[in-house]
Amino acid sequence: MSPLHFLTLSPFLLAAVLPLLGKMAPRLHKGWVAAVWSAILFMTLIGYSAEIQAGSPINESLAWIPSLGISFTLYLDGLSLLFALLITGMGTLVSIYSIGYMNAAENSLNRFYVCLLIFMGAMLGLVLSDNLLTLYGFWELTSVTSFLLIGYNHAKQRSRYGALKSLLITMTGGLGLLSGFILLYIMSGTYTIRELFEAGAPLASHPLFLPAMLLILFGAFTKSAQYPFHIWLPDAMEAPTPVSAYLHSATMVKAGLYLVARMSPIFAGAPEWFWIVSLGGLITLLYGSVTAVKQTDLKGILAYSTISQLGLIMCLLGLSSLTGLMEGEERLLYAAAGTAALFHLLNHAVFKGSLFMIAGIVDHETGTRDIRKLGGLAQVMPIAFTISLFGALSMAGLPPFGGFLSKEMFLEAVIEPLHAGVFRLETWGVLFPIIAWIASVFTFVYSALLVARTFLGPRKKELQHSKIHDAPFLMTFPPALLGVLALVLGLFPSLAAYSLIAPAVEAMMPIITASGERLSPDIKLWHGFTPALWMTIGVVAAGTLLTLTARKWTRVYTFFPSKFSISGFYDVSLNFFERLTFRVTSLYMNGSSRSYIKYILGFMLLVLGFILFNSADITFRVGAYAQIAPYEWLILLGLAAAALAVPFTKSRPVAIILTGTVGYLMTLMFVFLRAPDLALTQMVVESISVTLYLLCFYHLPKLRTEQRAVRFQLPNFLVAVAVGILMTLIALAVLGTNPFEPVSDYYVRESYESAGGKNIVNVILVDFRGFDTMLEIMVLGVASLGIYNMIKLRRKATDVGSRQVMHEGEFAEEDAAEMRKSQYGYDGPEADFNEQAEEETAESDSPAKGGEENA
Repeated sequence: MSPLHFLTLSPFLLAAVLPLLGKMAPRLHKGWVAAVWSAILFMTLIGYSAEIQAGSPINESLAWIPSLGISFTLYLDGLSLLFALLITGMGTLVSIYSIGYMNAAENSLNRFYVCLLIFMGAMLGLVLSDNLLTLYGFWELTSVTSFLLIGYNHAKQRSRYGALKSLLITMTGGLGLLSGFILLYIMSGTYTIRELFEAGAPLASHPLFLPAMLLILFGAFTKSAQYPFHIWLPDAMEAPTPVSAYLHSATMVKAGLYLVARMSPIFAGAPEWFWIVSLGGLITLLYGSVTAVKQTDLKGILAYSTISQLGLIMCLLGLSSLTGLMEGEERLLYAAAGTAALFHLLNHAVFKGSLFMIAGIVDHETGTRDIRKLGGLAQVMPIAFTISLFGALSMAGLPPFGGFLSKEMFLEAVIEPLHAGVFRLETWGVLFPIIAWIASVFTFVYSALLVARTFLGPRKKELQHSKIHDAPFLMTFPPALLGVLALVLGLFPSLAAYSLIAPAVEAMMPIITASGERLSPDIKLWHGFTPALWMTIGVVAAGTLLTLTARKWTRVYTFFPSKFSISGFYDVSLNFFERLTFRVTSLYMNGSSRSYIKYILGFMLLVLGFILFNSADITFRVGAYAQIAPYEWLILLGLAAAALAVPFTKSRPVAIILTGTVGYLMTLMFVFLRAPDLALTQMVVESISVTLYLLCFYHLPKLRTEQRAVRFQLPNFLVAVAVGILMTLIALAVLGTNPFEPVSDYYVRESYESAGGKNIVNVILVDFRGFDTMLEIMVLGVASLGIYNMIKLRRKATDVGSRQVMHEGEFAEEDAAEMRKSQYGYDGPEADFNEQAEEETAESDSPAKGGEENA
């Protein structure tokens, strides 16, 4: 295993041993382990930066499924290095912050840090993978772990709702992403991203090129919360603040941006790619900035501002795709949009991470995040005020912070398309600077309101008698470091421009270095009186006016009913499908095992019967069978007699013994048929089964002895007869039809030569069918865990997932409803949980100090 593979997989290994470390050192906070290891990974990646900056990417590969062309290939270039440093660097700071934020007495730290480390490893695997299928595997793993982290406070209904919402939306996009990757494989014959880049122009002329592009963008837009798939991000703010600072400012929401940047060499130059990415990002930018102004929750403001900033970066990635259509100096001119995108991505992670942490500190100290109940905190929390001021100024795009530089580059980038001369940008391109300027004004407004209504003005009565102060060092250090870094990136942008941004842009747009040239990013604090600077002056003037008069004009938001929002449509749709599936399921889930078997067998009859009687190559063999010896007839008759006697017995032990008799007679048949391995296996399984059945059934009550009349049911009779006839025909067809070479010849030939085993059956199970055996073991493991949890929880015997069926001696419908309510937080799909959500929101707004309950 290469060092790069170990670096990627090490968070998973640490997550596996973290609970054991907790038992060995119970007083050690798990956050220190996560922080130290994240810092080690960060420094290791820094060690690769000189090699990457010199233009020597690192490529390491491990064979995974060679027959399918799937390998665990890792590729570290400038683009993946930038994202990997963000993942590990922010992971270090978030782990340190969470040590002070997460109370070990009130929270399950093992669960928190295990999920956090798995998420870190999944993100590292995502940005380093050079194989589409491994990238997809890590992509979905980030969705699963984010679901667990968002729903960390699973006792709260809103946490479960936000976690489920994010999972449904992002994994739906992931399904589209997988479809797009498969189409790329069909087009090119490879899953390797490098080889896709080399395929070049022939891919663009393929009829599957546009569908693959749309599916991949669908996955990227859902992951990076682009409009209209943004609705999961605000509800994900129910996660603990360290999770919000990590997932929703620096890592998970950046995954879609990374995918667009990585796929740009394949799709750049296509008009559909340009318009969807750039215009979609611009709409998201405007929507997020306008909506953030009306929010009253600190994390709500930051959530919509994150949506807005992600849209800005996505728009820049779309504008940078014009590079593939230009030549010479014009190519470098439009490559500046890509430079701005990656530089703002870095700036956004810095200032948004600090602001999320400050929001957590304010909530931790005051017990509320509602800016209507805050104010005047600058006097008692001067450090938090200073850090939030740095972050807000950078987010608003004001000098001398890093956000100002990338925002200026953004405004310049939206002006340049007017002169591109392609895609009719000389007319439609005017939308870019207009929408960008309006969105920038609202960005200034919500940044100013965030600081002013939280820290300035008089303190509210609810907080005047509270002992509020700055947070402890462990909670203050990470956001303070990020605040200082926001200032350093503005004053000394060259520190990141040449070592991180330039190699990342060259990796995103390899066409720049195809002729041997290197990118020289021109990022500086003063760039003269350019149109972008005049636009910034207008943003400050208009933003200041709107901020001072905000209480008057923000009333306009009340005219837009929330019921007609996209999130409202999601809720209505989800409720509709829950009700629909509940009613459809209740039609056939009647609690009768006999009915379920009848449905399964009926479906099998339709499918197999259709295949059997519509296949022209099938012949039925009715002769030339081996002779059956008299003793074999006796064994078969005894087997049939024992099987027929089972349903008529009145004693459970007798029924078990008869069942075992069937198995042992089958074992005897295997012996006479010269299959000693099967006979031995059958004997062992049968002995264990009979013993376990006798042990279990010994504690059950005796069988009822009263006589009951059994009605003849024609549908059951017809299904039984039809299944018997169909199975007989299939057996005859299998014996009489042999269109392929017998697979047994392959196993006989390869078992010893390829697998090195003389026992063919064992070799088939362990080597040739290794994945089947592994999945069977996994199923048994999951079943064992389920049985263990059922015994441990000692739940009532009610079905919380389907309609309760009343039987004599069982619980009533009221008991089932109570069980569903305790399980889901509301009475299944038949109840509306809006009232409960409002109650929990009211509780979270209470001024009680304590932090995590309201975080």
